[in-house]
Amino acid sequence: MMVIPRAARVYIGCALAGAVGCALPALRPGTHTPWSAVALLAGLYALCELPARCPILGRLLGGATGSMGAGSFFPVLLASALLLPPSAAALTALPGALVARVEQRPAGVRRIWRTSQLLIAVWTAALVAEALGRDEALGKGTHTPDFPYALLPAAASALTFCLVLTALDGGIRIAAERIPPRTAWRGQLGRALAPYAVHGLAGLMMAVLWRSTYGPVAALFVLLPMYISCWVFAQYHRERGAHQATIRALVQAVDIKDKYTRGHSERVGRASALIAHELGMAEERLEILRFAGILHDVGKLGVPTRVLRKDGPLTPEERRIIELHPEYGHEMVRGIGFLGEARAAILHHHERMDGSGYPYGLSGSQIPEFARVVAVADAFDAMTSTRSYSRARPVATAVAELERCAGTHFDPRMVGALVRALDRHGWQTTVTADEPDPAIFPTGRNWWMVVPAPA
Repeated sequence: MMVIPRAARVYIGCALAGAVGCALPALRPGTHTPWSAVALLAGLYALCELPARCPILGRLLGGATGSMGAGSFFPVLLASALLLPPSAAALTALPGALVARVEQRPAGVRRIWRTSQLLIAVWTAALVAEALGRDEALGKGTHTPDFPYALLPAAASALTFCLVLTALDGGIRIAAERIPPRTAWRGQLGRALAPYAVHGLAGLMMAVLWRSTYGPVAALFVLLPMYISCWVFAQYHRERGAHQATIRALVQAVDIKDKYTRGHSERVGRASALIAHELGMAEERLEILRFAGILHDVGKLGVPTRVLRKDGPLTPEERRIIELHPEYGHEMVRGIGFLGEARAAILHHHERMDGSGYPYGLSGSQIPEFARVVAVADAFDAMTSTRSYSRARPVATAVAELERCAGTHFDPRMVGALVRALDRHGWQTTVTADEPDPAIFPTGRNWWMVVPAPA
């Protein structure tokens, strides 16, 4: 069972208390809460989120509903922020947030967190829209909306909604994942602004139609194109999942062929992601870098099995064959478009900062950034893993060796990022010895590089 850090529990508890405080005024006696509108909007939002948890609908829609992320139907909540008092608007998020799909554990805690987060965001967005005169700007019945002024409360509401969700997301990352504050919010707001702007416009259209002479039924038609766009986006996720399945199949093929490095690819992917996280890379690049780490050895499929599984020293000819695996790997993944920078990492992860690596002898900044990250992650796991030809080293010994070779073999920036990440997150490995065996690792050599199959 996942252990939630104490700081995260306190943070979630505060968010829950804040959410209760936002919604509670609507329940007080004497408050003129428009319950019919609250019920309709709350039911509509819950109905939109429900298919993701319904297996029958999922099969009917080709499995796409499960890929529709939270936020696909935020126009309903933003319309609530433009139509209802703040406390009543917050209540409209409650049923949908409780029934929304949660894929990661612990599901209960995550659902409580997400519900609290949405209630606070909707309440704040409605408060800002109310302060900017949304009621007069949107018009009602025969009174036409005041355009372009109506765009002001709608835009401010959507921006506030986005800022609150982003701020709360960064806070929980700091509390739960112990991410440094300087990197917790990096890039998140920039990625969120455009989608929330679209949601805000859709919410404005819903609110205007809701208050028009056509009534709430007309507002429902705004959701149809939004739902279609979400379905198309879900299809993209399904295609991406197919690519990931292909990657897993390639990695399993490598593990079967080179049984002594089984699990190595996943660990290198994990170490690469730790380094990228410490460097503050954007989430999109971080995921591609993780793929690079996972696939860095895919070229071993082109190396004869007898060479990969050979016990003892390699002949010069066998080493030349081994050193072709980055080029083999690059050719294998050339047609997988979404890998992007990962392809260069697969090709160049054995280059060295001083130019003595292979296959092209690149040096310094000539080596792609992803390749410099994977090189450090690869060497670290090679040192801390037990294989037929080498025994696992303690993490401290591996780190000392990486630091010794920083600047000549490895990028010092990447080594420093890995060291900081290990201090923060640790590393699970089996230690079998404290020092290199001179019978296996000759004196004066970089012993972690003396392996029959470069990892």
